[in-house]
Amino acid sequence: MTAFALETELAWLNYLLRNSHGPVSFWIGKVYYALRETNQQYPFLAYGYDWLAFAHLVIAIAFLGVLKDPVRNKWIIQFGRIACCMIFPLALLAGHIRGIPFYWQLIDCSFGRVGLIPLSYCYHEIEELESMLQKNPAWNKI
Repeated sequence: MTAFALETELAWLNYLLRNSHGPVSFWIGKVYYALRETNQQYPFLAYGYDWLAFAHLVIAIAFLGVLKDPVRNKWIIQFGRIACCMIFPLALLAGHIRGIPFYWQLIDCSFGRVGLIPLSYCYHEIEELESMLQKNPAWNKI
């Protein structure tokens, strides 16, 4: 959802960090001003962020299938775990090519690492459920 209001959110974050003078506040300010200028000159480019946010919502809907039938939809959790692992090479390679500071690349990598925690927990819980259902086929009818 954050991609829909990216400029507004960055303005808010930049405002909160206005009195700090560290590398993170510098980077947030630089990104905010670049985005603001781009949106003023070329507002149609923000349409790409709208599609990014839309894609996030569509992917999130897929995860509802896990709630409905966790065993049959275990692949969705596997997909999420793979996506989390793919964050590392993307953040490090694309970040380097695009001139993103290394500390920010590590922040981006943290999304993959943090995301793996609940997804791995869910995956192992689904495997336990699957094992229980295989031992007691009558439970499948509940």
